[in-house]
Amino acid sequence: MKVAHELEHFVEHEVLPDIELSPEAFWDGFRALVERFAPRNRELLARRDHLQEQIDAWHRDHAGTDEHAYRGFLVDIGYLVDEPAPFAIETSGVDPEISSAAGPQLVVPVSNARYALNAANARWGSLYDAVYGTDVLGSAPAPGPYDPVRGAEVVAWVRGFLDGALPLASGSHRDVVEYVIDGEQATARLADGSTTEFAQRDALVGVGGDPAGPRRLLFEHHGLGIELRVDRDHPVGAADAAGVADVHLEAALTVVVDMEDSVAAVDAADKVAVYRNWLGLLRGDLTAPVETPTGVRTRRLAADRAYRSADGATLTRRGRALLLSRNVGLLMTTDAVLDDDGAEVPEGLLDLYLTVACALHDRRRDASARNSATGAIYVVKPKLHGPDEAAFTDDTCAAVEATFRLPPNTIKIGLMDEERRTSANLAACVHALRHRIFFVNTGFLDRTGDEIHTSFEAGAMVRTADMKHSRWIAAYEDSNVDVALRCGFVGRAQIGKGMWAAPDLMRDMVAAKRAHPAAGASCAWVPSPTAATLHATHYHDVDVTAVQRERLTRPPRDRDATLAELLVPPIDPSRAWTQDEVIEELHDNLQSILGYVVRWVDLGIGCSKIPNLAGVGLMEDRATCRISSQLVANWARHGVVTTEQVEDGLRRMAEVVDRQNEQGDGYVPMGPSFDGPGFLAARDLVLHGKEHPSGYTEPTLHAARRLQRRTKAGA
Repeated sequence: MKVAHELEHFVEHEVLPDIELSPEAFWDGFRALVERFAPRNRELLARRDHLQEQIDAWHRDHAGTDEHAYRGFLVDIGYLVDEPAPFAIETSGVDPEISSAAGPQLVVPVSNARYALNAANARWGSLYDAVYGTDVLGSAPAPGPYDPVRGAEVVAWVRGFLDGALPLASGSHRDVVEYVIDGEQATARLADGSTTEFAQRDALVGVGGDPAGPRRLLFEHHGLGIELRVDRDHPVGAADAAGVADVHLEAALTVVVDMEDSVAAVDAADKVAVYRNWLGLLRGDLTAPVETPTGVRTRRLAADRAYRSADGATLTRRGRALLLSRNVGLLMTTDAVLDDDGAEVPEGLLDLYLTVACALHDRRRDASARNSATGAIYVVKPKLHGPDEAAFTDDTCAAVEATFRLPPNTIKIGLMDEERRTSANLAACVHALRHRIFFVNTGFLDRTGDEIHTSFEAGAMVRTADMKHSRWIAAYEDSNVDVALRCGFVGRAQIGKGMWAAPDLMRDMVAAKRAHPAAGASCAWVPSPTAATLHATHYHDVDVTAVQRERLTRPPRDRDATLAELLVPPIDPSRAWTQDEVIEELHDNLQSILGYVVRWVDLGIGCSKIPNLAGVGLMEDRATCRISSQLVANWARHGVVTTEQVEDGLRRMAEVVDRQNEQGDGYVPMGPSFDGPGFLAARDLVLHGKEHPSGYTEPTLHAARRLQRRTKAGA
């Protein structure tokens, strides 16, 4: 094999020292992995293409939707497989953040060290800061110094939260003038002079500071920590009757450290930067400079939190989230390593191999300092299409474990339920991973993109805002939880829900995202540490364990009923849109695509908060780009819009995006020439979207980013 110098140097000088593995053994192991699995990887991709060709032909030959005939066809071609006999997953050796706790799951691009550290440290967050600094109270704070009036509103909001999560036996936290430690319990003295206990008598689990006047009171509710910080010398505490200066919540229990959709890694140098940050997180020595008003500070991983329990013993609570690595899927290859024939190797194989090699450092650390106290290595696997690809993932993990002499099933797999063939065969996919699966998660963004691409020839798709009201999506979200519960996830694995994509609209998130734990999901994705802190309130409001137990008493959802909903294409036969509505939808999607793609290609930013046409910042990544590009391509295919309208819209929206970014450092306008790599990549995504494998944007984006670098280097 030919290994890029940057990768070879990183492996041999940073990864291999201290893990007792020679360079020869390391690279021989990877060569064997590639020789064994690269051909099978190619076969699985060819299978995807062949199935799609057959589905396209069926839709072209069958006007309308005969659901019974369509399902029979999918069975005949092997798209739908039989469900396995009832079974329970056998995953063992997982951390309690996975097996027994319920809480937010943060997703972060690993390519940015500061962001990665912020995410890892988001295990705890200030609820005062989260409410004060967002629009939860109805509007965002005005610029300028601390506003005590707004601060009082924040305190009132948080006291209301405490009344729900930590109710007093009588009275309200709003009336407390002092929290007192009385033996093994906490009591509260109220403004009327009375004293009350907490309704949950064992809610207090630890204290910090002087026992006569503790500064930190740690409570636990639904398995999550709530820390009251008492400090009458603090400006906020001094103005508070009870001296409470802040309330910290245990928030991001787990973090998806992303090597996939939210990064732009197109060559060996990019991949090394990704792996180096992952290694630093697991060794515990990753740092990043942070500019503050008083100068540059160094950000590090947070320390654990120490308290005294009721019996006087030291109690430690983890200060960092449990880290999960999301690798890339099966589609892409990388020039970081060329095989013996000079071909790029599957990028997913390299990701898995390096993810595990870096994690060997974590396994060598003291258990109290590890990412995983059990020694598990958590890998999230995206964009798998059906049980054969799940089985392939299981086999590659077993091979890597053998190479590194790890116990079987040390590598745990998180299954992203984000492609339609996986959704329709979810139990079979889980069965293929039953010894190592640690979560299933509804990645509804990619799932929508795949829904459009799979049924591309069936007709014109509904508008993006109407997609969430389609018949398939409710069945998809419900089936994900139901299948996981039937397969024994309770006490062993997570059931997850997807991302909140509007990081500035926290009031809306607080109103909407309670639905995820209420549906029985033990985690749901959030885009920022602040969002994690706010979403944590939902897991105090909802007892997820009780919801799951109640759902298990219901009769299992019939697969036939699920498929009857799941397989209905989200098309609108009437297409009763006005021309203004059509152009509005076209421009919304094109502006989103251009705003994301030009930053990806020109600046290498894999995940961006892009203002939409109304000026609302929306989180965009390759999954959202896949939706928009596939929808426009679908509308062009079915005559809802013309090629001329698309071309005109691209130029008009490029001008909008240029204006939105004109103050950005390093931004190169797309106009007036409209011939740069970013603009041309966006144009390709919408005008040739049907030809892109599964509708994925990666091949076009990677090619454009590489071209942009070559062009810039030659300038």
